[in-house]
Order: sequence, then structure tokens, then C-alpha cells
Amino acid sequence: MSDLETLRHTLPMVGTEPSILDDTGIAHVVAHGHRILSRRTVPGLRVELEETPDALIGQLTVEAGATIAQPVHLCFGLTDPTGVQQITIEVPLQEGAQARILSHCLFPVAQAAQHRMQAVMTIGPGASLTYTEGHYHGLHGGMQVLPHATITVGQGARYFSDFSLLSGSVGHLDIDYRVDVEEDGLAELSAKILAHKTDRITLKEAVVLRGERARSLIRSRVVLEDEARAEITGITEAHAAGARGHVDCMEVVQGRAQASAIPIVKVCHPGAKVTHEAAIGSVDKQALETLMARGLSPEQAVELIVSGILR
Repeated sequence: MSDLETLRHTLPMVGTEPSILDDTGIAHVVAHGHRILSRRTVPGLRVELEETPDALIGQLTVEAGATIAQPVHLCFGLTDPTGVQQITIEVPLQEGAQARILSHCLFPVAQAAQHRMQAVMTIGPGASLTYTEGHYHGLHGGMQVLPHATITVGQGARYFSDFSLLSGSVGHLDIDYRVDVEEDGLAELSAKILAHKTDRITLKEAVVLRGERARSLIRSRVVLEDEARAEITGITEAHAAGARGHVDCMEVVQGRAQASAIPIVKVCHPGAKVTHEAAIGSVDKQALETLMARGLSPEQAVELIVSGILR
């Protein structure tokens, strides 16, 4: 089976049908390591990526006023047990543009591999970007996954991100996102992670509310099993009148897992407000007993509760 076919067959693990790669109305890029296996663009979208020995480098531009009706699919991955994938990409949305990007990171058999992404996203005035990143890893662990991004949300612009890792064992995951929000802008960041075995999770999301009436929400849900470890840091700074931000972190630990949550808030203007909440604990005992009383086994009850947390 070719690398392209292997990645196609893995797409259902992140909730996507392989048929999207055949649809001429849907833009996509499929890359194995630093090789582009397939690509398609649509009106209003420019995809300029260059293959180099050390990285995929380039730009994905949504033109001013364009609305990309169907999500843009970025399928990045490795089909071998070892390897390196480095992606350096700029994503400018010009004024008034609207787009959704679904980034699928697929590593079905990786055992000692590395995936790095360095992204710079610029959401122009009045533009809107929804960025969804879903990961699938096999059961081996042993990977290093390092998605780092710097995002600027312009005046009146909207940015929504949703990161999910719900299948397989990753190894080491290190997320570092920084978002600057200008006047009347909005940023919402969500992360859902299920970690197993000896996985190590570092999640750092920082939002700086620079403009008046800028708003943000950071929401993370992390479930840890076996001997997994996680450190979750949510940072919000407010620097202007009317700025509003909230940090909401929940971690559930089972077995010998360990977790820490570090909410950091900073307010630099008397007219701004930032709030936070963090909770770490085990599966709710009362909810567990209620489900077991309705006929579920302990394992089924825990699975159902965990699924509800990670919705």
C-alpha cells in the first residue's frame, strides 16, 4: 500500500471520510514527512508549499472577502515507525475572509518519530478562522509531537481552535500557542486530550487581550490513565478597557497518573476583567455509582464518564 493510501485509510480515526480527497470542491494537502502526496486548491485560496529535505515550508492564504465554503483539509503524517516531519507554515486570512481548516495529524505505526509544526496565523480585520486539529497515534508511543503557533486576531476578527488527541499513545506532546487579540476581536481555544501509559503532556496556551473589548476563552479537558503525566498552563492577559477573558481547566487522573494545572491571569487596565477556574481529581464517585446502579460495569461507567468529559 502506498503512503497516500495508508494515510487515506487512517482518516476515519480522526472522524474524516477518505472520500474528501476525491471531491473537487474541497481543498486539501496530504503530506508524508516532507513529501507532498496530493494537493488541491479552490477559488479564494492560495496554497504555496515547498518541499525541502528538512521541512515543508510555505503559505496558505485566504484572499480578502473570500468565504471558503468547505473545510480545507491538511493531512500531515508518517506511515513508518521512525521519521521526522517539520512543517513551517504561514496562514494569513485577509480582511473579511472566512475559512475552516481541519488539520489531521496521522501516525498509525510510529514508534520513534518526531512531528514539529511552527505556524504563524494572521486573522485580518473582520475575518474568521476555525482551526481544528485532530491527532491519531498508534499504541506504541515514543513520538515527540510539538505543535507551536503564534496567532494574531485583528480588529473585529474571530479565531476558534479545537485540539483533540483521543486515540492511541502519543509519547511526548508539547503544545505552545500564543494568541494576540486586537480591538473587538474574539479568541476561543479548546483542547481535549486522553493520555495513556507513560505519555507526557505539556499544554501551554496564552492569550493577550490587547484591544478594547477583546474577548477570550481557554478551555482544556485532560484525562490521564496509567502512568501518564500532564502539565497544563493557561495564561490570559488583559490590557485594555472592556477586555474579558476566562481560563477553564479540568484534569481527571486514574491509576498512577499525575497532573498539574497552572492558570495565570494578568490585568493591566481597571476596565478589564479575567477569571479562571481549575479542577483536578478522579472520576466522580457519585456519578460512577449511579451508572453502575443502572447496570453498567465499573469499566463501562468510567468510559462513559470520560467520554462525557472529552466531548
